[in-house]
Amino acid sequence: MPNKKNSVREPTGYRSKLRERLIREKIGVWSVVKVVRGNSIYEGVVLPRSEHTAEDYLVVKVDTGYNIGVKITDECKITEIGYQKGDYHLPEIDVKTKKELPNVSLLGTGGTVASRLDYRTGSVLPAFTPEELFSAVPELMNICNLTPKKIYSILSENFKPEYWVKTAEAILQEFHNGASGVIIGHGTDTMAFTASALSFFFKDLAAPIVIVGSQRSSDRPSSDGPMNIINASTIAGYADLAEVVVCMHGNTSDTYNLIHRGTRVRKMHSSRRDAFKTLSDIPLGMIDSKQNIMFFKTDIKQRGNTEDTYLDAKIDPKVAILYSYPGCNPDILNSIIDLGYHGVVILGTGLGHVPSDFFPGLERAQEQEIPVVIVVEPLFGYTNLRVYETGRDMLALGVIEGDNMLPSAAYAKLIWTLGHTRNITEVKEIMTTNIAGEITDRELNSGYLIMQGIEENISEITTTLDPNPKEHYWGEQVHKTEE
Repeated sequence: MPNKKNSVREPTGYRSKLRERLIREKIGVWSVVKVVRGNSIYEGVVLPRSEHTAEDYLVVKVDTGYNIGVKITDECKITEIGYQKGDYHLPEIDVKTKKELPNVSLLGTGGTVASRLDYRTGSVLPAFTPEELFSAVPELMNICNLTPKKIYSILSENFKPEYWVKTAEAILQEFHNGASGVIIGHGTDTMAFTASALSFFFKDLAAPIVIVGSQRSSDRPSSDGPMNIINASTIAGYADLAEVVVCMHGNTSDTYNLIHRGTRVRKMHSSRRDAFKTLSDIPLGMIDSKQNIMFFKTDIKQRGNTEDTYLDAKIDPKVAILYSYPGCNPDILNSIIDLGYHGVVILGTGLGHVPSDFFPGLERAQEQEIPVVIVVEPLFGYTNLRVYETGRDMLALGVIEGDNMLPSAAYAKLIWTLGHTRNITEVKEIMTTNIAGEITDRELNSGYLIMQGIEENISEITTTLDPNPKEHYWGEQVHKTEE
């Protein structure tokens, strides 16, 4: 029987009628309870919860590791059957420098690659220090001499352009300290934006900057963090590469990571481990689970003298992104202008179009020399405003074609460009010039088809649930197999 005296605990986050009941029945957070509601039975640990959660729900962590909310009614029976304090920590580890290994710096900014589960809300919080992550991935000791430093502990959705600058300054310092490469532990949600910004900031980059994260938190058995950080460390320490890259899972299993150029990568799925894809091109290369590196492209910048690397991180963060959609009100563009923004990136439909009722706003932007850069909402392909009348009218109103830049790259590049000049002619020249691989001369067919995840699933796509299929459907064509 549980010790009722010791089980009197604060029901943190609970309120109103449910809170009163928990106190009355001497049930608090970390109580292991059985909840009977009609024919349903739930067993698990009572978790602290946000006070903003609906007041009649009890948050319970069940054996599967997931949190569930159980609606408590007067008819429900709640019984305490034990106690299990939520605790998650990693042991300390003593790491000795090995002269034969390269020196790599890991700069932690937060994100899931260095995280834990928040038992108050069931969400992922940046809580592990880089040292704790090193303890969790002991394989790193045989790859490199890792120097971990935490420069931020923030979620990636809270990243701002000024954080890009501070991150870049920290990277440059690590190169001055003798690092063979630098890893940035970063939340995946805005990883592509940071990768693009750093690609424009560094000039004559002579060593790898590898941005890495995790789609699954470090306390989950399915976490992709360990393999991602192992492969990122290998790239940073050994690869003949001097670019800003993103290193994340290339498929859903622990088979390989892809090496994506920082200006051509985008997060294409909210939760899959292979969420990151290179668009309108193929990845720079891959690294498998045994840390073998293979490059696919020949235009990769190779290592050089880190003393030649310098930082050009002047920015003007007064840039907005606008998504063109059916019914999009032109007041949005006018509001951006009224609020004093210095530049706008618009995701235009098709070849880069916006509704014609946007034209007065575009004319205002032209008169005030506010650059408006158009990229395509389909993500793949090029902006081409010379095909249809709408596009030609937009060109006459001064919009800048963004070629095949991804929205994240165009946004970061315009912020960087405006940090150097507000002259509209100079802005247009810079924005239409390929600086860090953000614009490709042409889009290979393989850039749309290969390494986008589909090639590994062809057999799955073409196989029906029937073990002896009689018909295979390909579009509108039907191929009948022989009886």
